[in-house]
Amino acid sequence: MKRRDFLKTAAAAAASLAGALRADVPDASAAPSTSSETEPLARRLPRWRGFNLLEKFQVASQRPFAESDFDWMTEWGFDFVRLPMDYRCWTDRDAPDRLDAAVLKQIDQAVQWGEKYGVHVSLNLHRAPGYTVAHPPERLNLWKDEEAQKQFDFQWAHFAKRYQGVPSKRLSFDLVNEPANVDAASYARVCRRVVAAIRREDAERLVICDGLDWARTPVFELVDLAVAQSTRGYDPMALSHYGAAWMWNKGRWAKPTWPLVQDKKTIDREALRRERIEPWQKLAKQGVGVHVGEWGAFNKTPHDVALAWMRDFLGLWKEAGWGWALWNFRGGFGILDSHREDVRYKTFHDHQLDRAMLDLLREF
Repeated sequence: MKRRDFLKTAAAAAASLAGALRADVPDASAAPSTSSETEPLARRLPRWRGFNLLEKFQVASQRPFAESDFDWMTEWGFDFVRLPMDYRCWTDRDAPDRLDAAVLKQIDQAVQWGEKYGVHVSLNLHRAPGYTVAHPPERLNLWKDEEAQKQFDFQWAHFAKRYQGVPSKRLSFDLVNEPANVDAASYARVCRRVVAAIRREDAERLVICDGLDWARTPVFELVDLAVAQSTRGYDPMALSHYGAAWMWNKGRWAKPTWPLVQDKKTIDREALRRERIEPWQKLAKQGVGVHVGEWGAFNKTPHDVALAWMRDFLGLWKEAGWGWALWNFRGGFGILDSHREDVRYKTFHDHQLDRAMLDLLREF
């Protein structure tokens, strides 16, 4: 898609969707099915590998995406970015059908850079109308409130119209980050409804649904919907989130080792296979593509322990044929500017590069 056509499509989408939030939502069963090209992609995803970019992660700290991130990823052999975003970055608090065109153009730019550098871009609502794992909680409840569901549909229908024509091999929609404290039937109902809203605008868009229980549990209730699913790679949390200030029980965790002995139980590569791989392989055997949307170890985890644990997870995912996105690219879990105290960094374009971690990721 040429840039002028891309921007023309984006502008038309913003105009045509104005007021859609207040419209009645048709029955999801009446929505068009996904295309013959996209359905096989959803059934078996490419083994995309890359990173989460956090420029729109929180409204208070949002900024434009950086082209250099896409450039460096391509240079190192990666081909995937997930953009976990806070919908408040571009949505008027008092008029949720009013969107900030300037902020949306920054997302357009990331999609364009993905096309330029051959990187698949996956848009994700990390904070969606009515649900977030972050603080403060949302006022509405996405699983129960009609108003939240209307706003959720509106957000994704807008993006579907905006990016109509961008191939699914270049762009996917990861609907909502880490649903939790919701039963499978309620979650599936919301997913079916919003997927219908997307497909009315663009039947060819690849859609990804996170698993339940913070994306740790596959959702068999969505097998027939022709959507892929996203899991996580944070187990055991006592290793991946050791020393993280936002974890309520961080003080109870001893300095981790790998394998990890916790509550008289040894967690090792085979435990990861049993608990985090095999349940999702059962889903994959039913024709659902699987991707690991987030994973990584925080910078307080000893570096040698983190790398040994990462190697085991990476090996298991490669055996399963699944791609992954490290949380994050730049920051406490990433390969750049992670501020670990036990790493000898290399200077890279005014950043501090964890070369050992980068080399490990490139092996898989």
